[in-house]
Amino acid sequence: MEGVPEHLRDDGADDDGNGLEDALANLKGDLDKAMQDVLYARAETQNVRRRLEKDVQDARNYGATNFARDILSVADNLSRALDHVPEELRESEKAKNFIAGIEATQRELEKVFGQNGITRIAAKGMPLDPNQHQAMMEIPTDEAEPGTIVQEMQAGYMIKDRLLRPAMVGVAKKPD
Repeated sequence: MEGVPEHLRDDGADDDGNGLEDALANLKGDLDKAMQDVLYARAETQNVRRRLEKDVQDARNYGATNFARDILSVADNLSRALDHVPEELRESEKAKNFIAGIEATQRELEKVFGQNGITRIAAKGMPLDPNQHQAMMEIPTDEAEPGTIVQEMQAGYMIKDRLLRPAMVGVAKKPD
C-alpha cells in the first residue's frame, strides 16, 4: 500500500473485527432511519390526500353558499309580497291567477332550496339558540317562558350543516 498514509492503512489486523461490526451497525441505523422517513412520507401523503378529498367535498357541498345568501333576499321579498296581499284582492278574479303564480314561484324556490340542502331554521316557540338565532329585541310577555322566541322578523337558513343566515327574532322576557 504504497503512497497511503499510515493512519489510513487497513492491514486487516484490527481489534477483533470491531471496525466491520461498527460499519454494519451504522448501516443498519441508516437503514432504520430511511425506513422511518419513508413511513413518515407515506403518512404525510395520506394526510394531504384526505385533506384534499375533504376540500373537494366541502366545495361541492358549500360552493353555492354566496349565491344562496344572495338569493335569500329574493325569497324574503317574495314572502313579504304575498303576506301583504289584502284578502279582498285574493278573492278578486282578476288578481287570483296573478297571486297563484307568485305562490307557485315561492313553492318552486322552496323546492330548489330543499334540493340544494338549504333549510329554514325553526324559530317561533323555540328556545333562543345563539348558534342559529339572532335576538333583535326582548318582548315583555306572560304568554311564554323567558328566552323563548315569540316573534320572527327574518327567517334563518342552514346550508347542509352550516349556518347560512341566522333567524332575526324577538325573545320573551318577564314583564316589568
